Amino acid sequence: MELTKSEMEIMDVLWEDGNALSRADFLARNEEKSWKDSSVHILLNGMLSKGIIKEAGFVKRSKTYGRTFLPTMTREEYFAATIFSHRYQPELSGLFRALLDRPEVDEEMLDKLQAIIDQRRSQK
Repeated sequence: MELTKSEMEIMDVLWEDGNALSRADFLARNEEKSWKDSSVHILLNGMLSKGIIKEAGFVKRSKTYGRTFLPTMTREEYFAATIFSHRYQPELSGLFRALLDRPEVDEEMLDKLQAIIDQRRSQK
């Protein structure tokens, strides 16, 4: 599953905020976003049908109630899912090697990754 630019911007707002947000909350954060106020409802419904967000409850705004939404996966889970949703999937060890060769990966990150690998091995 891949998201459009507008859907990705909405997901970024959800991931960065960390709380259930309503349509009004998205509209309040509309600076420098590609989506229009009138399209937020359509975007949210489309994302619900894709399963990338879920309804989290309701919030009262003035005299009406609005739905609130939460992501169904973390940013990292989404990107991992997109890698393996392509027809031509990368070979896993080659993908890890390419990621590890990135300049952003320092010794501290290598230690964290090693701890994750060690934990995964101990689960089996």
